[in-house]
Amino acid sequence: MEKARQILKDVFQFPSFRLAQEQAIERLVVHNKSALVLFPTAGGKSLCYQVPALCFDRGITLVISPLISLMRDQVDALVRRRVKAASWDSTLTAEQAKVVKDGVLSGDLKLLYVAPEKLNNENFIQLMSQVNINLLAVDESHCISQWGASFRPE
Repeated sequence: MEKARQILKDVFQFPSFRLAQEQAIERLVVHNKSALVLFPTAGGKSLCYQVPALCFDRGITLVISPLISLMRDQVDALVRRRVKAASWDSTLTAEQAKVVKDGVLSGDLKLLYVAPEKLNNENFIQLMSQVNINLLAVDESHCISQWGASFRPE
C-alpha cells in the first residue's frame, strides 16, 4: 500500500486516502480481489481504479464508461498529471484510433477508457485478448439499469 500512498501524493496531490478508498485500493492491489465501490458524486470513486492502475508495473486498466464527455474529462485530467491514458470511442478518426491501438499493444497506456458498445466489437475484443488487463472498472454503472439495452445500439 505504500506505493499506492506515494502515487496518491505524487501524482494526484492528495495527502491521504479517505478510509473507504484505502480499503478498496488495498483489496485490489494487495489482495488481488474484486471491489465494489459506491460513493456519492465527487466522493472519490475514480481514484479507486486510477491509483491501482499506476501501482501495476505492466498491463492496462480498462475503464468502461457510458459518458463520452466524462471519459474525455478524466483522460484530460490524467494526461495533465502525466499519466498515460486514452479514450477510445466512436468519435475518434481512424488515425486517432490507430494511435490508441498502438499505445495499447506497446504497453504504453496505463488506462484505457471505452464506451460499453466497444465490448461488442470483435476487433476490440481481439485486441484486448493480446494484452494483460490488470483491472476492469465500470464507471457510472447506474446507467446500465437506467438506460438498458437501447443505449447507443450498434
